[in-house]
Amino acid sequence: NKDALTALAKDCNLNADQVFTLDVSQEENVRAAIATIFAQEKRIDALVNSAGMTGPTNRKLEEITWAEYELTLRVNLFGTIWLTQQVVPIMKAQKYGRIVHVASIAGKEGNPGMAPYNTSKAGMIGFVKGIAKEVAPDGVIINAVAPAVIRTPMNATTSEETLKYMIARIPLGRVGEAEEVAETIAFMASRACSFTTGFTFDTSGGRATY
Repeated sequence: NKDALTALAKDCNLNADQVFTLDVSQEENVRAAIATIFAQEKRIDALVNSAGMTGPTNRKLEEITWAEYELTLRVNLFGTIWLTQQVVPIMKAQKYGRIVHVASIAGKEGNPGMAPYNTSKAGMIGFVKGIAKEVAPDGVIINAVAPAVIRTPMNATTSEETLKYMIARIPLGRVGEAEEVAETIAFMASRACSFTTGFTFDTSGGRATY
C-alpha cells in the first residue's frame, strides 16, 4: 500500500529514498533492496520481517492448488530465508545485528484449513532456531515472534469460521492489536535483547505458553 507507506514515512520524518515497497516472494527483489539499503546507510543494525500472507483459509489440503501453496511459502518462508541470507554477512562484518521474523501461533499449533500458512510459519520457527546458533558467535541475534490472530488488513480475507475457531482458543478472549505485537518487536530489535536468541516470543493472548 504505497499511499499508507508514504503517510507513514511523513510521520517518521523519512526521506522518499528511505521508503520503498518490496515483494519478498522474488529473491532478486530482496537482494536488490538490501544492497540499496546498505549502500545508503553503510550498515544494517536491525531487520524486522513482517511481510506475510494467510494464503488459502478454511480449505482442505486436497482442495488447495500447488500455485496457492507455493505463493504462501514464497512470501512467508522463502522471503524469510532470502532476507536473512542478505543481511547476515553485513551484520557479521560489523559484529552486531538484530533480526526479527514475524511467525505465528499457527507455526506452533497449526490451524485446520490453513495448510500452506501452517507450513510456512512452522518453517520460519525452525529456521530461526538453527540460524541463531550459527550467527551467535558473531554478535548477531535472531528471534521470531508468534502472534495469535491480530487485527490487521491481512486478516480481512480470513473466513469468519476460521476467525471464530482461533479466538475461541485465546484465554484473553479477543484478537490482539498490532501495537501489542509492535511493543514486543521493538524490544527484540533493540540492544536490550542481548541474551535471547533462537527463541520464538509468544504474543497469543495465552493460547500458547511455550
